[in-house]
Amino acid sequence: MDGQSTPVPARNGLLNIVRNLAWILGGKTFGAICSLIYLAVLARSLGLRDFGHFSLLFGTAQALVAIAGFQTWQTLVRFGARHRLDGDEAAFGRLIWFCTFADLGGAITGCAIAALVYYGFGSLLELNPRYIDLGFLFACALIWARLTTPSGIVRVLDRFDIGTYVEAIVPTGRLIASGIILATGPSVAKFVFAWALFDLIAAAVYWIMARRLARDAFRLRHAGGWRRMLRENPGIKGFFAVTYGATTLDAIVKQGPLLAVGYFFSTSSAGLYRLADQLAQGVKQFAVLVARAVLPEFAVSSIADEATRFAKLVRSVTRIAALAGIVVLLTAVLFGEQALVLIGGSDYARAATVLIPLAFAAAFELASVSYEPMLYATGHAARALKVRAIAVVTLIVSIVALQSGGGPVEIGWAVALSMGVFYLCMSFAAWMTLRHLRKAETEA
Repeated sequence: MDGQSTPVPARNGLLNIVRNLAWILGGKTFGAICSLIYLAVLARSLGLRDFGHFSLLFGTAQALVAIAGFQTWQTLVRFGARHRLDGDEAAFGRLIWFCTFADLGGAITGCAIAALVYYGFGSLLELNPRYIDLGFLFACALIWARLTTPSGIVRVLDRFDIGTYVEAIVPTGRLIASGIILATGPSVAKFVFAWALFDLIAAAVYWIMARRLARDAFRLRHAGGWRRMLRENPGIKGFFAVTYGATTLDAIVKQGPLLAVGYFFSTSSAGLYRLADQLAQGVKQFAVLVARAVLPEFAVSSIADEATRFAKLVRSVTRIAALAGIVVLLTAVLFGEQALVLIGGSDYARAATVLIPLAFAAAFELASVSYEPMLYATGHAARALKVRAIAVVTLIVSIVALQSGGGPVEIGWAVALSMGVFYLCMSFAAWMTLRHLRKAETEA
Protein backbone atom coordinates (compact mmCIF):
# COMPACT_ATOMS: atom_id res chain seq x y z
CA MET A 1 0.00 0.00 0.00
CA ASP A 2 1.34 3.44 -0.87
CA GLY A 3 1.61 5.87 2.00
CA GLN A 4 -0.27 9.16 1.70
CA SER A 5 0.40 12.50 3.27
CA THR A 6 -3.26 13.38 3.65
CA PRO A 7 -6.06 11.11 4.88
CA VAL A 8 -8.31 9.68 2.19
CA PRO A 9 -12.03 9.32 2.96
CA ALA A 10 -13.19 5.74 3.24
CA ARG A 11 -14.81 4.51 0.04
CA ASN A 12 -17.85 2.33 -0.18
CA GLY A 13 -16.11 -0.03 -2.58
CA LEU A 14 -18.87 -2.62 -2.83
CA LEU A 15 -21.45 0.06 -3.62
CA ASN A 16 -19.21 1.50 -6.34
CA ILE A 17 -18.73 -1.97 -7.84
CA VAL A 18 -22.48 -2.63 -7.80
CA ARG A 19 -23.12 0.72 -9.49
CA ASN A 20 -20.54 0.05 -12.19
CA LEU A 21 -21.81 -3.48 -12.66
CA ALA A 22 -25.40 -2.22 -12.92
CA TRP A 23 -24.42 -0.04 -15.86
CA ILE A 24 -22.57 -2.89 -17.53
CA LEU A 25 -25.34 -5.40 -16.96
CA GLY A 26 -27.96 -2.97 -18.17
CA GLY A 27 -26.36 -3.06 -21.58
CA LYS A 28 -25.29 -6.67 -21.47
CA THR A 29 -28.74 -7.92 -20.48
CA PHE A 30 -30.07 -6.26 -23.60
CA GLY A 31 -27.14 -7.72 -25.52
CA ALA A 32 -27.77 -11.19 -24.11
CA ILE A 33 -31.40 -11.13 -25.24
CA CYS A 34 -30.31 -10.03 -28.71
CA SER A 35 -27.58 -12.66 -28.85
CA LEU A 36 -29.98 -15.48 -28.00
CA ILE A 37 -32.21 -14.40 -30.88
CA TYR A 38 -29.49 -14.05 -33.48
CA LEU A 39 -27.79 -17.22 -32.23
CA ALA A 40 -31.03 -19.06 -32.88
CA VAL A 41 -31.20 -17.52 -36.36
CA LEU A 42 -27.60 -18.57 -37.01
CA ALA A 43 -27.98 -22.14 -35.78
CA ARG A 44 -31.32 -22.83 -37.44
CA SER A 45 -30.76 -21.05 -40.76
CA LEU A 46 -27.22 -22.26 -41.46
CA GLY A 47 -27.68 -25.83 -40.34
CA LEU A 48 -25.30 -27.85 -38.19
CA ARG A 49 -22.39 -28.06 -40.65
CA ASP A 50 -22.34 -24.43 -41.82
CA PHE A 51 -22.89 -23.28 -38.25
CA GLY A 52 -19.78 -25.30 -37.46
CA HIS A 53 -17.87 -23.44 -40.20
CA PHE A 54 -19.04 -20.10 -38.81
CA SER A 55 -18.04 -21.21 -35.31
CA LEU A 56 -14.54 -22.16 -36.41
CA LEU A 57 -14.12 -18.86 -38.26
CA PHE A 58 -15.32 -16.91 -35.24
CA GLY A 59 -13.32 -18.96 -32.74
CA THR A 60 -10.12 -18.61 -34.76
CA ALA A 61 -10.65 -14.86 -35.08
CA GLN A 62 -11.25 -14.56 -31.34
CA ALA A 63 -8.05 -16.46 -30.62
CA LEU A 64 -6.10 -14.18 -32.96
CA VAL A 65 -7.61 -11.12 -31.29
CA ALA A 66 -6.28 -12.34 -27.95
CA ILE A 67 -2.84 -13.15 -29.37
CA ALA A 68 -2.54 -9.77 -31.12
CA GLY A 69 -4.20 -7.63 -28.47
CA PHE A 70 -2.46 -6.35 -25.36
CA GLN A 71 -5.60 -5.71 -23.29
CA THR A 72 -4.29 -2.21 -22.65
CA TRP A 73 -7.43 -1.35 -20.68
CA GLN A 74 -5.99 -3.24 -17.73
CA THR A 75 -2.78 -1.21 -17.85
CA LEU A 76 -4.74 2.03 -18.09
CA VAL A 77 -6.90 1.14 -15.11
CA ARG A 78 -4.02 -0.18 -13.00
CA PHE A 79 -1.72 2.82 -13.50
CA GLY A 80 -4.15 5.48 -14.61
CA ALA A 81 -6.03 5.34 -11.31
CA ARG A 82 -3.10 7.01 -9.53
CA HIS A 83 -2.80 9.78 -12.11
CA ARG A 84 -6.53 10.45 -11.90
CA LEU A 85 -6.39 10.64 -8.10
CA ASP A 86 -3.46 13.07 -8.38
CA GLY A 87 -5.13 15.11 -11.12
CA ASP A 88 -2.07 14.72 -13.37
CA GLU A 89 -3.55 14.95 -16.88
CA ALA A 90 -0.14 15.05 -18.59
CA ALA A 91 0.99 11.77 -17.00
CA PHE A 92 -2.37 10.21 -17.78
CA GLY A 93 -2.04 11.40 -21.38
CA ARG A 94 1.40 9.85 -21.79
CA LEU A 95 0.00 6.58 -20.48
CA ILE A 96 -2.93 6.77 -22.92
CA TRP A 97 -0.64 7.31 -25.91
CA PHE A 98 1.67 4.49 -24.85
CA CYS A 99 -1.32 2.14 -24.74
CA THR A 100 -2.63 3.47 -28.05
CA PHE A 101 0.62 2.80 -29.89
CA ALA A 102 0.84 -0.64 -28.28
CA ASP A 103 -2.68 -1.39 -29.56
CA LEU A 104 -1.81 -0.27 -33.08
CA GLY A 105 1.39 -2.29 -33.16
CA GLY A 106 -0.45 -5.35 -31.91
CA ALA A 107 -3.12 -4.99 -34.59
CA ILE A 108 -0.54 -4.82 -37.39
CA THR A 109 1.28 -7.85 -36.00
CA GLY A 110 -2.01 -9.69 -35.55
CA CYS A 111 -2.95 -9.30 -39.20
CA ALA A 112 0.41 -10.77 -40.19
CA ILE A 113 -0.17 -13.73 -37.86
CA ALA A 114 -3.69 -14.16 -39.29
CA ALA A 115 -2.27 -14.41 -42.79
CA LEU A 116 0.12 -17.11 -41.62
CA VAL A 117 -2.62 -19.05 -39.82
CA TYR A 118 -5.22 -18.99 -42.57
CA TYR A 119 -2.99 -19.39 -45.60
CA GLY A 120 -0.49 -21.71 -43.95
CA PHE A 121 -2.54 -23.86 -41.59
CA GLY A 122 -6.22 -23.33 -42.49
CA SER A 123 -6.60 -26.95 -43.58
CA LEU A 124 -5.82 -28.17 -40.06
CA LEU A 125 -9.03 -26.54 -38.82
CA GLU A 126 -11.14 -28.47 -41.34
CA LEU A 127 -12.21 -25.19 -42.93
CA ASN A 128 -13.80 -25.27 -46.36
CA PRO A 129 -11.20 -23.79 -48.77
CA ARG A 130 -13.68 -21.17 -49.96
CA TYR A 131 -13.72 -19.70 -46.45
CA ILE A 132 -9.97 -19.08 -46.20
CA ASP A 133 -10.01 -15.54 -47.66
CA LEU A 134 -13.20 -14.75 -45.78
CA GLY A 135 -11.73 -15.98 -42.51
CA PHE A 136 -8.57 -13.92 -42.94
CA LEU A 137 -10.48 -10.69 -43.63
CA PHE A 138 -12.85 -11.41 -40.74
CA ALA A 139 -9.96 -11.94 -38.34
CA CYS A 140 -8.29 -8.69 -39.43
CA ALA A 141 -11.55 -6.77 -38.94
CA LEU A 142 -12.02 -8.13 -35.42
CA ILE A 143 -8.37 -7.48 -34.53
CA TRP A 144 -8.75 -3.79 -35.41
CA ALA A 145 -12.18 -3.56 -33.81
CA ARG A 146 -11.11 -5.03 -30.45
CA LEU A 147 -8.39 -2.50 -29.48
CA THR A 148 -9.00 -1.84 -25.80
CA THR A 149 -7.43 1.54 -25.07
CA PRO A 150 -10.73 3.47 -25.41
CA SER A 151 -12.58 1.10 -23.08
CA GLY A 152 -9.76 1.51 -20.55
CA ILE A 153 -10.16 5.29 -20.68
CA VAL A 154 -13.89 4.96 -20.12
CA ARG A 155 -13.39 2.64 -17.14
CA VAL A 156 -10.66 4.59 -15.39
CA LEU A 157 -12.83 7.70 -15.70
CA ASP A 158 -15.68 5.74 -14.10
CA ARG A 159 -17.98 6.32 -17.10
CA PHE A 160 -19.44 2.86 -17.39
CA ASP A 161 -22.64 4.41 -18.71
CA ILE A 162 -20.83 5.47 -21.89
CA GLY A 163 -19.41 1.98 -22.34
CA THR A 164 -22.90 0.52 -22.00
CA TYR A 165 -24.32 2.67 -24.76
CA VAL A 166 -21.41 2.06 -27.15
CA GLU A 167 -21.31 -1.70 -26.62
CA ALA A 168 -25.04 -1.94 -27.31
CA ILE A 169 -24.27 -1.13 -30.96
CA VAL A 170 -22.91 -4.63 -31.63
CA PRO A 171 -25.87 -6.77 -30.46
CA THR A 172 -28.37 -4.31 -31.92
CA GLY A 173 -26.64 -4.34 -35.27
CA ARG A 174 -26.25 -8.10 -35.32
CA LEU A 175 -29.92 -8.58 -34.48
CA ILE A 176 -31.05 -6.29 -37.29
CA ALA A 177 -28.60 -7.88 -39.71
CA SER A 178 -29.79 -11.38 -38.77
CA GLY A 179 -33.34 -10.47 -39.70
CA ILE A 180 -32.26 -9.02 -43.04
CA ILE A 181 -30.04 -12.03 -43.80
CA LEU A 182 -32.80 -14.46 -42.90
CA ALA A 183 -35.14 -12.67 -45.28
CA THR A 184 -32.66 -12.44 -48.16
CA GLY A 185 -31.11 -15.91 -47.88
CA PRO A 186 -28.70 -16.97 -45.13
CA SER A 187 -25.05 -17.76 -45.78
CA VAL A 188 -21.85 -17.93 -43.77
CA ALA A 189 -20.36 -15.02 -45.71
CA LYS A 190 -23.31 -12.71 -44.98
CA PHE A 191 -23.20 -13.39 -41.25
CA VAL A 192 -19.42 -12.93 -41.13
CA PHE A 193 -19.68 -9.60 -42.96
CA ALA A 194 -22.41 -8.34 -40.62
CA TRP A 195 -20.51 -9.39 -37.49
CA ALA A 196 -17.36 -7.61 -38.67
CA LEU A 197 -19.18 -4.47 -39.79
CA PHE A 198 -20.89 -3.72 -36.48
CA ASP A 199 -17.77 -4.53 -34.46
CA LEU A 200 -15.90 -1.92 -36.51
CA ILE A 201 -18.68 0.65 -36.12
CA ALA A 202 -18.75 0.18 -32.34
CA ALA A 203 -14.96 0.47 -32.20
CA ALA A 204 -15.02 3.78 -34.09
CA VAL A 205 -17.65 5.20 -31.72
CA TYR A 206 -15.64 4.00 -28.70
CA TRP A 207 -12.55 5.90 -29.88
CA ILE A 208 -14.59 9.06 -30.49
CA MET A 209 -16.19 8.95 -27.02
CA ALA A 210 -12.89 8.18 -25.27
CA ARG A 211 -11.28 11.13 -27.04
CA ARG A 212 -14.06 13.43 -25.86
CA LEU A 213 -13.99 12.17 -22.27
CA ALA A 214 -10.21 12.57 -21.95
CA ARG A 215 -9.83 15.62 -24.18
CA ASP A 216 -6.97 17.19 -22.20
CA ALA A 217 -5.08 13.97 -21.59
CA PHE A 218 -5.51 12.70 -25.15
CA ARG A 219 -3.82 15.71 -26.77
CA LEU A 220 -1.11 14.92 -29.29
CA ARG A 221 1.53 16.83 -27.31
CA HIS A 222 1.48 14.04 -24.72
CA ALA A 223 2.49 11.43 -27.30
CA GLY A 224 6.06 10.28 -26.86
CA GLY A 225 8.22 10.86 -23.80
CA TRP A 226 8.33 7.13 -23.16
CA ARG A 227 11.21 7.31 -20.67
CA ARG A 228 9.30 9.77 -18.57
CA MET A 229 6.19 7.63 -18.86
CA LEU A 230 8.15 4.62 -17.59
CA ARG A 231 9.43 6.62 -14.61
CA GLU A 232 5.90 7.80 -13.82
CA ASN A 233 4.55 4.26 -13.90
CA PRO A 234 7.08 2.02 -12.13
CA GLY A 235 6.51 -1.64 -12.89
CA ILE A 236 4.45 -0.99 -16.03
CA LYS A 237 6.68 -3.03 -18.36
CA GLY A 238 6.37 -6.14 -16.21
CA PHE A 239 2.65 -5.62 -15.72
CA PHE A 240 2.15 -5.11 -19.45
CA ALA A 241 4.00 -8.31 -20.29
CA VAL A 242 2.21 -10.34 -17.62
CA THR A 243 -1.29 -9.19 -18.59
CA TYR A 244 -0.54 -9.95 -22.24
CA GLY A 245 0.62 -13.43 -21.31
CA ALA A 246 -2.44 -13.97 -19.12
CA THR A 247 -4.80 -12.85 -21.89
CA THR A 248 -3.12 -15.14 -24.41
CA LEU A 249 -3.35 -18.11 -22.04
CA ASP A 250 -6.99 -17.28 -21.34
CA ALA A 251 -7.67 -17.33 -25.09
CA ILE A 252 -6.16 -20.80 -25.29
CA VAL A 253 -8.57 -21.99 -22.61
CA LYS A 254 -11.60 -20.30 -24.22
CA GLN A 255 -10.99 -20.87 -27.93
CA GLY A 256 -8.57 -23.79 -27.95
CA PRO A 257 -11.15 -26.46 -27.08
CA LEU A 258 -13.43 -25.42 -29.97
CA LEU A 259 -10.52 -25.58 -32.41
CA ALA A 260 -9.52 -28.95 -30.91
CA VAL A 261 -13.03 -30.29 -31.58
CA GLY A 262 -12.76 -29.13 -35.19
CA TYR A 263 -9.34 -30.76 -35.54
CA PHE A 264 -9.98 -34.08 -33.76
CA PHE A 265 -13.60 -34.64 -34.75
CA SER A 266 -15.60 -32.74 -37.39
CA THR A 267 -17.10 -29.40 -38.38
CA SER A 268 -20.53 -30.61 -37.24
CA SER A 269 -19.10 -31.53 -33.85
CA ALA A 270 -17.66 -28.04 -33.67
CA GLY A 271 -21.15 -26.68 -34.26
CA LEU A 272 -22.54 -28.74 -31.38
CA TYR A 273 -19.71 -27.69 -29.10
CA ARG A 274 -20.06 -24.05 -30.11
CA LEU A 275 -23.75 -23.81 -29.24
CA ALA A 276 -23.19 -25.43 -25.83
CA ASP A 277 -20.15 -23.26 -25.25
CA GLN A 278 -22.08 -20.16 -26.29
CA LEU A 279 -24.53 -20.72 -23.44
CA ALA A 280 -21.69 -21.38 -21.00
CA GLN A 281 -19.81 -18.38 -22.41
CA GLY A 282 -22.75 -16.27 -21.30
CA VAL A 283 -21.70 -17.08 -17.75
CA LYS A 284 -18.04 -16.56 -18.58
CA GLN A 285 -18.92 -13.21 -20.12
CA PHE A 286 -20.69 -12.30 -16.90
CA ALA A 287 -17.45 -13.14 -15.08
CA VAL A 288 -15.56 -10.84 -17.44
CA LEU A 289 -18.09 -8.06 -16.79
CA VAL A 290 -17.68 -8.43 -13.03
CA ALA A 291 -13.91 -8.25 -13.49
CA ARG A 292 -14.29 -5.05 -15.51
CA ALA A 293 -16.43 -3.54 -12.78
CA VAL A 294 -14.21 -4.54 -9.85
CA LEU A 295 -10.74 -3.80 -11.28
CA PRO A 296 -11.10 0.02 -11.27
CA GLU A 297 -12.46 -0.08 -7.72
CA PHE A 298 -9.79 -2.54 -6.56
CA ALA A 299 -7.10 -0.33 -8.13
CA VAL A 300 -8.30 2.71 -6.17
CA SER A 301 -9.09 0.77 -2.97
CA SER A 302 -5.64 -0.84 -2.89
CA ILE A 303 -4.17 2.70 -2.88
CA ALA A 304 -6.68 4.56 -0.74
CA ASP A 305 -7.89 1.98 1.80
CA GLU A 306 -6.24 0.05 4.60
CA ALA A 307 -5.47 -3.63 3.99
CA THR A 308 -8.24 -4.91 6.25
CA ARG A 309 -10.90 -2.87 4.45
CA PHE A 310 -9.54 -3.94 1.05
CA ALA A 311 -9.55 -7.63 2.07
CA LYS A 312 -13.14 -7.30 3.26
CA LEU A 313 -14.13 -5.87 -0.12
CA VAL A 314 -12.48 -8.78 -1.95
CA ARG A 315 -14.20 -11.35 0.29
CA SER A 316 -17.60 -9.73 -0.24
CA VAL A 317 -17.29 -9.87 -4.02
CA THR A 318 -16.00 -13.46 -3.85
CA ARG A 319 -18.94 -14.70 -1.80
CA ILE A 320 -21.45 -13.13 -4.17
CA ALA A 321 -19.68 -14.60 -7.21
CA ALA A 322 -19.48 -18.08 -5.67
CA LEU A 323 -23.21 -18.09 -4.98
CA ALA A 324 -23.87 -16.99 -8.56
CA GLY A 325 -21.68 -19.85 -9.80
CA ILE A 326 -23.76 -22.41 -7.93
CA VAL A 327 -26.99 -20.96 -9.33
CA VAL A 328 -25.60 -21.07 -12.86
CA LEU A 329 -24.51 -24.68 -12.54
CA LEU A 330 -27.89 -25.83 -11.26
CA THR A 331 -29.68 -23.92 -14.03
CA ALA A 332 -27.55 -25.58 -16.71
CA VAL A 333 -28.14 -29.06 -15.29
CA LEU A 334 -31.90 -28.61 -14.97
CA PHE A 335 -32.73 -26.59 -18.09
CA GLY A 336 -29.72 -26.86 -20.40
CA GLU A 337 -31.18 -29.33 -22.90
CA GLN A 338 -34.43 -27.41 -23.24
CA ALA A 339 -32.49 -24.20 -23.89
CA LEU A 340 -30.35 -25.83 -26.58
CA VAL A 341 -33.37 -27.26 -28.40
CA LEU A 342 -35.22 -23.94 -28.12
CA ILE A 343 -32.31 -22.05 -29.67
CA GLY A 344 -30.94 -24.47 -32.25
CA GLY A 345 -33.64 -27.07 -32.78
CA SER A 346 -33.69 -30.81 -32.18
CA ASP A 347 -30.41 -31.37 -34.06
CA TYR A 348 -28.60 -29.66 -31.20
CA ALA A 349 -30.11 -31.71 -28.35
CA ARG A 350 -26.93 -33.81 -28.35
CA ALA A 351 -25.02 -30.75 -27.16
CA ALA A 352 -26.68 -31.09 -23.73
CA THR A 353 -24.03 -33.59 -22.63
CA VAL A 354 -21.36 -31.04 -23.58
CA LEU A 355 -23.09 -28.23 -21.72
CA ILE A 356 -22.80 -29.96 -18.33
CA PRO A 357 -18.98 -29.94 -18.06
CA LEU A 358 -18.84 -26.47 -19.61
CA ALA A 359 -21.28 -25.28 -16.94
CA PHE A 360 -18.94 -26.66 -14.27
CA ALA A 361 -16.07 -24.75 -15.89
CA ALA A 362 -18.13 -21.56 -16.02
CA ALA A 363 -19.10 -21.90 -12.36
CA PHE A 364 -15.45 -22.26 -11.36
CA GLU A 365 -14.53 -19.19 -13.38
CA LEU A 366 -17.34 -17.14 -11.92
CA ALA A 367 -16.44 -18.16 -8.36
CA SER A 368 -12.87 -16.92 -8.88
CA VAL A 369 -13.80 -13.69 -10.67
CA SER A 370 -12.48 -11.31 -7.99
CA TYR A 371 -9.06 -12.92 -7.62
CA GLU A 372 -7.31 -11.84 -10.80
CA PRO A 373 -8.37 -8.15 -10.58
CA MET A 374 -7.20 -8.16 -6.96
CA LEU A 375 -3.80 -9.56 -7.92
CA TYR A 376 -3.48 -6.98 -10.70
CA ALA A 377 -4.48 -4.11 -8.43
CA THR A 378 -1.96 -5.07 -5.74
CA GLY A 379 0.99 -5.53 -8.09
CA HIS A 380 0.99 -9.35 -8.11
CA ALA A 381 -0.04 -9.89 -11.73
CA ALA A 382 2.76 -12.46 -12.15
CA ARG A 383 0.93 -14.78 -9.77
CA ALA A 384 -2.17 -14.65 -11.95
CA LEU A 385 -0.04 -15.47 -14.99
CA LYS A 386 1.47 -18.51 -13.27
CA VAL A 387 -1.97 -19.81 -12.34
CA ARG A 388 -3.24 -19.40 -15.91
CA ALA A 389 -0.18 -21.25 -17.18
CA ILE A 390 -0.97 -24.14 -14.84
CA ALA A 391 -4.57 -24.19 -16.10
CA VAL A 392 -3.43 -24.23 -19.74
CA VAL A 393 -1.03 -27.12 -19.12
CA THR A 394 -3.85 -29.00 -17.39
CA LEU A 395 -6.15 -28.31 -20.35
CA ILE A 396 -3.67 -29.51 -22.98
CA VAL A 397 -2.79 -32.68 -21.08
CA SER A 398 -6.48 -33.40 -20.46
CA ILE A 399 -7.48 -32.90 -24.10
CA VAL A 400 -4.73 -35.22 -25.31
CA ALA A 401 -5.70 -37.82 -22.72
CA LEU A 402 -9.48 -37.62 -23.24
CA GLN A 403 -9.99 -36.85 -26.94
CA SER A 404 -9.78 -40.52 -27.91
CA GLY A 405 -13.12 -41.02 -26.16
CA GLY A 406 -14.93 -40.13 -29.36
CA GLY A 407 -16.72 -36.81 -29.01
CA PRO A 408 -16.73 -33.17 -27.91
CA VAL A 409 -18.05 -34.02 -24.43
CA GLU A 410 -14.58 -35.27 -23.47
CA ILE A 411 -13.15 -31.91 -24.53
CA GLY A 412 -15.78 -30.29 -22.30
CA TRP A 413 -14.63 -32.30 -19.29
CA ALA A 414 -11.03 -31.31 -20.05
CA VAL A 415 -12.12 -27.66 -19.85
CA ALA A 416 -13.95 -28.31 -16.56
CA LEU A 417 -10.87 -29.97 -15.06
CA SER A 418 -8.58 -27.11 -16.10
CA MET A 419 -10.93 -24.48 -14.66
CA GLY A 420 -11.21 -26.45 -11.42
CA VAL A 421 -7.44 -26.38 -11.11
CA PHE A 422 -7.51 -22.67 -11.99
CA TYR A 423 -10.01 -21.96 -9.21
CA LEU A 424 -8.03 -23.81 -6.55
CA CYS A 425 -4.69 -22.26 -7.49
CA MET A 426 -6.14 -18.76 -7.84
CA SER A 427 -7.84 -19.05 -4.44
CA PHE A 428 -4.51 -19.95 -2.86
CA ALA A 429 -2.71 -17.08 -4.62
CA ALA A 430 -5.36 -14.61 -3.48
CA TRP A 431 -5.20 -15.85 0.11
CA MET A 432 -1.42 -15.52 0.15
CA THR A 433 -1.60 -11.98 -1.25
CA LEU A 434 -4.18 -10.73 1.25
CA ARG A 435 -2.25 -12.34 4.08
CA HIS A 436 0.91 -10.53 2.96
CA LEU A 437 -0.90 -7.17 2.74
CA ARG A 438 -2.33 -7.48 6.24
CA LYS A 439 1.05 -8.49 7.63
CA ALA A 440 2.78 -5.57 5.91
CA GLU A 441 0.22 -3.13 7.28
CA THR A 442 0.63 -4.50 10.81
CA GLU A 443 4.41 -4.14 10.65
CA ALA A 444 4.25 -0.61 9.19
